[in-house]
Amino acid sequence: MAGGSGTRLWPLSRAGFPKQFLALSGEATLFQQAVERLMGLEADDIAVSQPVIVGNAEHRFMVREQLLEIDVDPLIMLEPSARNTAPAMTLAALQASAGHADPVLVVSPSDQTIGDEDAFTEALQLAVRTAATGAFVILGVTPDRPETGYGYIRSNAKEGGVASVAQFVEKPDAATAARYLAEGHYTWNSGMFVVKASVWLAALEAFRPDILKATRASWEARKENERFIRPSRAEFEHVPSESVDYAVLERCPGSAFDIRMVPLNAAWNDLGAWDAVWMASERDARGNAAHGDVMMVDSDNTLVHATSRLVGVVGLQDVIVVETPDAVLVTDRSRSQEVKKIVAKLGERGRIEHALHRKVHRPWGWYDSIDMGPRFQVKRIMVKPGASLSLQMHHHRAEHWIVVTGTAEVTCGERKILLTENQSTYIPLGEVHRLANPGRVDLEIIEVQSGSYLGEDDIVRFEDTYGRTGN
Repeated sequence: MAGGSGTRLWPLSRAGFPKQFLALSGEATLFQQAVERLMGLEADDIAVSQPVIVGNAEHRFMVREQLLEIDVDPLIMLEPSARNTAPAMTLAALQASAGHADPVLVVSPSDQTIGDEDAFTEALQLAVRTAATGAFVILGVTPDRPETGYGYIRSNAKEGGVASVAQFVEKPDAATAARYLAEGHYTWNSGMFVVKASVWLAALEAFRPDILKATRASWEARKENERFIRPSRAEFEHVPSESVDYAVLERCPGSAFDIRMVPLNAAWNDLGAWDAVWMASERDARGNAAHGDVMMVDSDNTLVHATSRLVGVVGLQDVIVVETPDAVLVTDRSRSQEVKKIVAKLGERGRIEHALHRKVHRPWGWYDSIDMGPRFQVKRIMVKPGASLSLQMHHHRAEHWIVVTGTAEVTCGERKILLTENQSTYIPLGEVHRLANPGRVDLEIIEVQSGSYLGEDDIVRFEDTYGRTGN
């Protein structure tokens, strides 16, 4: 499941480029790590088939590109709108069981980290074998502190490494969390579970038939091409928004549906907030973690994440500092869960920083808005080899293009020309145009826009390699 927005990791994570697509631990992104972990579950008695990714339609090209980087060819299911995890899971179950198949589904968020891959694989393989008998299996993380930010699972005695689930409990206060830790019968709810497709659909039919009916209608009216599966937007608008836990899992204990828990002792971290990133990071003798160009003096238990420039800090204790080209966050580490309040305020005020970075990724490359003022904007644009922007026009702006590196193929009205380094061209207001990279190296240009309105919605597309004229 790759549809989250990760607002508590702002300003690095934003709605247009959320945390699962960031490399917060290691070289691979969290999403790539999650896919590779699940693809590694194969054993003599376990075959792993093509993964199903359920995600936001706005992130579709990011999902596809990141999977191609790790040589994985998935089924990508695009949610027409956000409806929480139960409908997302149901779409995956319907797709996986098409043609009368009934596979065991290993369901995982795409934004977690695992420190012990071998322990993870061992636990998940046990969960798969248990789920194959018809049980729900949830992964419970053995707690090492009285955490108030997670839901908990209360389990009965284990048999063969698997326990029956007695109860799901909400996020506790500090005193209750300490009691859970002392009693030892509680684990954190990891958000990962394993179940046969038929069992999930039967449980949803029993507990929330309204979700199943509406989701099935959307899935049956889906459109497919070689890249994406698109459930019907009109039908999906009628799907109730609900989580997997509330819709089904929390109703299973004591019901006709057998629900079990397999302990996960694999250095799990959900990276739900900057404090969790600090805990998952490599730290020095004073408990400090630094990413990027950072200088720290006389500081303790502090995380500094620099993206685009040198960041220096002096005398900080238990603080988070995150720098990006267009925003800086400074927060007490113990209050990092409250970062989402900043994101909410940005949205209320109509500021784009809650959703987009200055550098915006597109299927053909990216653009970076490096300067702007009244009636002008300057962008740095990169186009990947063989890629092209849509054939388009603008009602309110003209553009100057200057090639910095590579070769540009420019369509402007009836003309088509090639430009190389240090050459430039002018696109008049209202002229149909296209930028393409016919070469084998990245094309970079500087674009200077001028006009009465410079918003990204002033684009009329006539042709597009990525299917965006009608989407």
